[in-house]
Amino acid sequence: MIVKHLRLPCLFIAISACPAIAYISPSFSYDFYNQLTLEYGDNATARAKRWQSQLKSLELASEWDKINNINNFFNREIIYKTDIELWQKQDYWASPAETIGQGMGDCEDYVIAKFFSLIALGVPEQKLRLMYVRHLKVNQPHMVLLYTKNKTAKTVVLDNFNPKILPTNLRQDLKPIYSFNGQGLWTAKAKGRGKKVTNSRGVSAWTTLVTKIEKTTI
Repeated sequence: MIVKHLRLPCLFIAISACPAIAYISPSFSYDFYNQLTLEYGDNATARAKRWQSQLKSLELASEWDKINNINNFFNREIIYKTDIELWQKQDYWASPAETIGQGMGDCEDYVIAKFFSLIALGVPEQKLRLMYVRHLKVNQPHMVLLYTKNKTAKTVVLDNFNPKILPTNLRQDLKPIYSFNGQGLWTAKAKGRGKKVTNSRGVSAWTTLVTKIEKTTI
C-alpha cells in the first residue's frame, strides 16, 4: 500500500540541545502500532516491531555492532524505490517512520533511517555524516552514511547498494560531492571532510525533514 499523504505520527519524542537532532524512543506505543496498521497494514506493524526489537537488543552493544546491525537491518527490511515511484515527487526525504511504514525508500531514506537509529543508540552525531556522492558504476547521484570512530580511524561507508561496510579508500565507485549532519554541511574533500557551507539543497532538505519530525507526536 502506498500512502501519498502521511498522517502517521513519527517515532520521535525528544529534541536534544544540539539543533536539528531528534531522538527515537526505544518504546513504541500501542496507539502508534494501531495507527501504523490502519495506515499501512499488518506487514508495516511487523516491520516496526522488528525495528523496536533491534533497537532494544543493541542498547548495550559495542558501537561497531550497532553500526553493523543497523546497516544490515535497513538493507534487509527496506526495498529500493525511487521518490517518483513511491511519493510521486522528484525528491522527498522520508522520516524513518514513513520508511518503515512503506517498507520502501530511496538511498536518502535508507541513510536517514540509519542515521537517526544510530543516534537513538547513543552513537555521537559528530561521528556520523550523510554524504552525497556520484555512484560511478551507474553514473547517478547517490547518498551514503559515513562513520568515523575517532580522529585516527578510517572513515567507513554504510550503503544500501553495497551492503558490506568498507573504508572510503576501498569505495572507488563513489565520487564525493558534499557531506553533512545536524550541525551543518560540508563540501567534500578527501574522506568526506571539507569546508562548512550554508544555503544549499542539503541544508534545506535537512531542515524540512527535522521540522516534520519535530511537529509529530505520539
